[in-house]
Amino acid sequence: MSANNAFHIAVLAGDGIGPEVMAPALEVLRKIETKSALSFRFTEAPAGANNYLATGKSMPDSTIKLCEEADAILLGACGLPSVRYPDNTEIAPQIELRFIFDLYAGVRPARLIPGVPSPIIGADKRGIDLVVIRESTEGLFASMGKGVVTHDDARETMVITRKTSERLFEFSFRLAERRMARGKPGALACVDKANVFKAFAFFRGIFDEIARKHPDVKTDRLYVDACSAMLVKRPWDFDVMVMENMFGDIVSDITASLIGGLGMAPSADIGDKYAVFQPCHGTAPDIMGQGKANPTGMILSAAMMLDWLADKHGVESAAEAGERIERAVDQVYAGGLKPIEFGGSNGTADITKAVLAAL
Repeated sequence: MSANNAFHIAVLAGDGIGPEVMAPALEVLRKIETKSALSFRFTEAPAGANNYLATGKSMPDSTIKLCEEADAILLGACGLPSVRYPDNTEIAPQIELRFIFDLYAGVRPARLIPGVPSPIIGADKRGIDLVVIRESTEGLFASMGKGVVTHDDARETMVITRKTSERLFEFSFRLAERRMARGKPGALACVDKANVFKAFAFFRGIFDEIARKHPDVKTDRLYVDACSAMLVKRPWDFDVMVMENMFGDIVSDITASLIGGLGMAPSADIGDKYAVFQPCHGTAPDIMGQGKANPTGMILSAAMMLDWLADKHGVESAAEAGERIERAVDQVYAGGLKPIEFGGSNGTADITKAVLAAL
């Protein structure tokens, strides 16, 4: 575990373009080592569809033990469309880790970087800087692997518990307060479907209870359909949103599309003790090995990891290093960097080289 400014990082590169975007993130962190008092020890371990093909398991026990012992976990994209469990679901260690380590808070930032195109008119002037917090262990996903399918119907069960909801909301309010301290609005919206489902009314009721403990945070309550419509019209009106697992899965893809796509979107799954950091995108086997993968989401996920380590261990220099990575990314995109998915010619190597130079 951590000793002062030294951190042990478990590295699970994954499948497809996972290893291709992980390598630049590690290069960036090694560059941070030369510019700060921080030091990292990286231990790589297998996880994903390729490991399943070789062994019949998505992850060996040694990978899980490594993750348990490390200070943080960096995870590349995992899974391949052509590799399935017998029930026809994809190999998804990223989801399995959430259950193994009780990573109930899925943090999905969406910040429009200068020079990156957004489909929303006016976003380049108004800006987009919001966070979706997705409960990551319950909701509809609690039924993963447990659904019942017969010839006539299929049934999945949604689960929302008081314990997890209370922890989720406390986490969300603390994040809103931390953003407020950094000059952001510090507002929090509960997104649900409380007008239709008792489970969501229960969810909202717990949110109201926790809200009374955080009077400095401005709160709102929104139905998920109305929220989605508002996001694609005025995303700059949002700061922090918290919601059930499946809603968060969908809404976080919407918000990623507002800031240039999944290649630009970092994420974290955080619990009381452990945390996993990974890009929002998938394994993209269609571009694997071609040097086209955009490593920005993975690099920004590493920056998120540094911020979390700073908060967990009281190492302020780690937070400063995370901010330095974000500034470097901003600088290269504002300077005209244009990834292939934006119609440009800059691939993995160009983006990595530019960020390293900016650091």
